[in-house]
Amino acid sequence: MIKILSCIRLSAFVLLGVYSINNYANDAKNIEQVSQKNSALSGGGATVFAAGRNAFSLPSANIPLLEKLDFNVGNSFFRNPWVIAPASTDARDGLGPLFNTNGCQNCHIKDGRGHAPSSHSDNAVSLLVRLSIPETATHLRKPHESVIAEPNYGGQLQDFAIPGVEPEGRVRIDYSDVIMTFVDGEKVTLRKPSISITQLAYGELHPSAQLSARIAPPMIGLGLLEAISEKDIRQLADPDDNDSNGISGRTNEVWSKEKNQLMLGRFGWKAGEPTVHQQNAGAFNGDIGLTSSLFQKDDCTAAQVACLKAPNGNNANNVLEVSDKILNFVTFYTKNLAVPARRNIDKSSVRVGEGLFTELGCVDCHRPKWKTSPNYSMSWLANQTIYPYTDLLLHDMGEGLADNRPEFLANGREWRTPPLWGIGLSKVVSKEAGFLHDGRARNLTEAILWHGGEASASQQAFMMLSKNNRNAVIDFLNSL
Repeated sequence: MIKILSCIRLSAFVLLGVYSINNYANDAKNIEQVSQKNSALSGGGATVFAAGRNAFSLPSANIPLLEKLDFNVGNSFFRNPWVIAPASTDARDGLGPLFNTNGCQNCHIKDGRGHAPSSHSDNAVSLLVRLSIPETATHLRKPHESVIAEPNYGGQLQDFAIPGVEPEGRVRIDYSDVIMTFVDGEKVTLRKPSISITQLAYGELHPSAQLSARIAPPMIGLGLLEAISEKDIRQLADPDDNDSNGISGRTNEVWSKEKNQLMLGRFGWKAGEPTVHQQNAGAFNGDIGLTSSLFQKDDCTAAQVACLKAPNGNNANNVLEVSDKILNFVTFYTKNLAVPARRNIDKSSVRVGEGLFTELGCVDCHRPKWKTSPNYSMSWLANQTIYPYTDLLLHDMGEGLADNRPEFLANGREWRTPPLWGIGLSKVVSKEAGFLHDGRARNLTEAILWHGGEASASQQAFMMLSKNNRNAVIDFLNSL
């Protein structure tokens, strides 16, 4: 293991040459040139200037040079596939027995967002389905449980498996049309998804099973979001809508496996994870079937006997499949994927769209600006003024977007406000990228039109805009 990691670090150092010497200086120069336009620097001093397919895959612009070695090592474990155990490549074996994919990059395409299957014949590689059953008077959720898992299939459907183990099933998404009409008569056809699981291998789903489809979110700026102080986020919460603006954002309180206590949730579609580290460990376990110090068992239920008996990738010293060292490298990488700078900020339609975004009330949830804590462990991400356009709080988004599945304190109609930084580059990074939690929206207009609940007033106001002003709002979003 040490020999393999040393080789990776050496290769990373060689590969760094051009970027570290030339681009690092260029980034610093660019930041100096736009220092008077702070809102262009979405990630503060960590912002990079990129707008191509690799725009989401660059390290923080202000990361110390030697730290980029760890970034590249983490990238290698994020990007490259894992293999079935036992294997000669013991740093990357242990895939499965049940899994959704064999590598992180397959879901987070080019470190960007995933998409729903384009047809019934497509595998749901960058979309997964969460499973649970409702609480009952005799079966209550424990404080460390986000949900009560489905008895035969667990908390997540895994549609791939190693030889000798049956995949749990196959995800099928069907759509029905929802027609929306703007005040000027223009019509938009939205897709309303319906999820089902076919080819079930381990018995029927529980009759009250709750299913929630989730696409992979973009990976940029996670360290900066973690660097926002808990106090600042909690102060923004208004669960009782005391200011009577119709917006009642609230926090999710989730279980920290590292601290063995409840903590503020800030990551995931329902803010169900407290830290980037735990989010990564959970994805390794649920998505790829890999154990770590935080998730020490494969995701096999009592009904999945072959899964329970399958070999694992633990080494001779019983180090789990993802060692703490590897998990730390991947966490470092994911905390330091940089946010691209805004583009076209002086374009007239972008300026108009920004004003409308505020007037429509979108900023009540998509809060533009934060200051990261001066005490964050990665000093280059600390004390930064950033523009993620999120409040990191839960909001009722209405029946149209409801998955009717809780997660810790989040109910079946609530979702965490997703950050908007980089959203205009989503389809540049991956042309199939979808929007909203399940990828139902094919573009930003569709995403806005699905907003309900606390966002109903903003959605209705958007529908009343002229076509030019609607386009201006979209131009503004595409500038982020």
